[in-house]
Amino acid sequence: MDLTRLLCTLLLTACCCRRSAGVPSEVEPKPEILEFEVGDNAHLNCDSSLPIDNLSHVDWFFKHKDQRIHIFQVRRGQGQPDPGEYQHRLTLVDGANLSLAHVTPKDERIFICQVKGLTSNTQEKYIQLQIYKAPKEPTIQASTSGISVMNKVPQEVATCNGEDGYPIPHVTWYKNRRPLKEDKNRIRIMEVRTKESSGLYTVRSTLWAQLDKEDKEALFYCELSYRLPGGDHMKESKEVNVTVYYPMEKVWLEVMPNRLLKEGDKVELKCLSDGNPPPHFTIRKQDPTSLSWLEVENISDGVLILEQAQKHHSGLYECLGLDFDTGVEATDQQQLLVNYVSNIRVQPKAPVMSEGSSLKLNCSAESSQPVVFHWKREKTKEILKNGSVLHLTNLTREAGGGYLCVASVPGVPGLKRTQLVNVTINGSPWVMAKEAHMWVRENEMVNLTCEVSGQPRPTISWSVNGTIHEHKKDFQTILSTLKVQVTPELLEKGAVCQASNSLGSNKTTIFLELVNLTTLPVTTTGNTTSSPSTTTSSPSSAKANSTSTGTKQESKGVVIVVVIVCILLLAVLGAVLYFLYKKGKMPCGRSGKQEITLPLARKNEIVVEVKSDKLPEEMGLLQGSNGDKRAPRDQGEKYIDLRH
Repeated sequence: MDLTRLLCTLLLTACCCRRSAGVPSEVEPKPEILEFEVGDNAHLNCDSSLPIDNLSHVDWFFKHKDQRIHIFQVRRGQGQPDPGEYQHRLTLVDGANLSLAHVTPKDERIFICQVKGLTSNTQEKYIQLQIYKAPKEPTIQASTSGISVMNKVPQEVATCNGEDGYPIPHVTWYKNRRPLKEDKNRIRIMEVRTKESSGLYTVRSTLWAQLDKEDKEALFYCELSYRLPGGDHMKESKEVNVTVYYPMEKVWLEVMPNRLLKEGDKVELKCLSDGNPPPHFTIRKQDPTSLSWLEVENISDGVLILEQAQKHHSGLYECLGLDFDTGVEATDQQQLLVNYVSNIRVQPKAPVMSEGSSLKLNCSAESSQPVVFHWKREKTKEILKNGSVLHLTNLTREAGGGYLCVASVPGVPGLKRTQLVNVTINGSPWVMAKEAHMWVRENEMVNLTCEVSGQPRPTISWSVNGTIHEHKKDFQTILSTLKVQVTPELLEKGAVCQASNSLGSNKTTIFLELVNLTTLPVTTTGNTTSSPSTTTSSPSSAKANSTSTGTKQESKGVVIVVVIVCILLLAVLGAVLYFLYKKGKMPCGRSGKQEITLPLARKNEIVVEVKSDKLPEEMGLLQGSNGDKRAPRDQGEKYIDLRH
């Protein structure tokens, strides 16, 4: 017993001596927690209550499991790092405080500052570093194989990846903005965490679920939750939709465009269903006579395209859908109506009338809708009358030609058809002009044109030989062109165009006159003068030529002689008057004139002299430019200033 007591006494004494020597006790103080992001510089503050001076000893440690690893010491105010991982990252600041550069996840540990004073008292401070790193933006990948609602076990929906986070970020799955929780039978979440060499974590979370038909439009996304100094944060991935396969329940047939259709429209008949994938489609049309169904060819993916719909495409159509996976069959029917206007008829079809008679034209048509009619003139497009009947009275030659019956359906925009009827007015030939003139040059080739109308169609002949070409200008007008060389005989007699039919005949004469180079315009380039070698004459242009020339070649010489005689007479008369004026025998002598003095700036302006036969006493006094009144003898002549 004495030996036991002696041992206990020795142990208690050693313990007391140990504490008095500054050896730390087994009970650690609560550490100060400091939070930093990866890459920050951490400030480790010793905060000792003992005075720290050049005589103090300061040592820094970090804890690794249950051991203390010495990393830095301060002696006499000088710091010295220990060799190792912190050798180049620790810096002494403010006495005994340290700065740790570029913290990493590996720095998340407890650091100890130990201060030993001169009295051998020892104090320690514990600092817990907590390191954080925000993960990258989460990525999500939806399943590419799709999910069948017929499968009664969870299938892979999507996978979410969160990379380079610290600590490990937490993953939450959402469907249509509502969080998903694991359900053994319907929802499972599998997570794989990977620690990188940098100490950061990558998490890969896969969502497995059993989906329904209603989930075909559902949107899934994942959320990463993590902490940074100062609070909690989160990042969301984009939303994805996954393909859901479900059996067909019904089909329907759509007709596009969804409006009243007319002939010529592009029409689509499309089979649709509520199943995914779509079933096999067949389009059939009912025979209106036998009421049997005939399969329509040339359909693609349940779509029938009618590029230009016609009235025979109208009828009852049926879409048949067959789901090979379930064996379910469904149908839908749709009535197609292609509106039309057809078989427009005008009676009489090709009327032949006489001048002065009357004509009644009747128009009729077949249509799927009520139809309205109006009449137009083909040549002018002028609307003549509304209604199916057109009355033409007191017919003239000009009434001949084409008339259009227009049948339209007001209830179907753009649906109309026209029918042309030609009205023939019998009569003797008629030519555009009885006489025509044109300028030519001797021996050149010219084209002479004769325009003739009449029914029955007239026969056209020319009085001279040449190349003749005929073509129809319109329903009742013929153009005959004669290509001929200018000869003296042609210049003398001209060319006669003769038209005749069973009802009579008519003719026109085209006179040719030689070009006078002094009066006709020419085209000049340098010293060279050019003019056309072939001239064309038509009745309309011949009328214009006849206005300026209007006489034959023989009468032109007479006119020239008359003009020369008149010029000579005027010259003789002028000479006589000038002689009398010089002899002073003219009543308008210089004594009757007074010069009006003008300012220098106005001397070049125009002044007109007007002589008067009135006596001076019958005229008022004219005022001069200086304001004085003139004597009566100075008023035999007046000057009117036309400057204004």
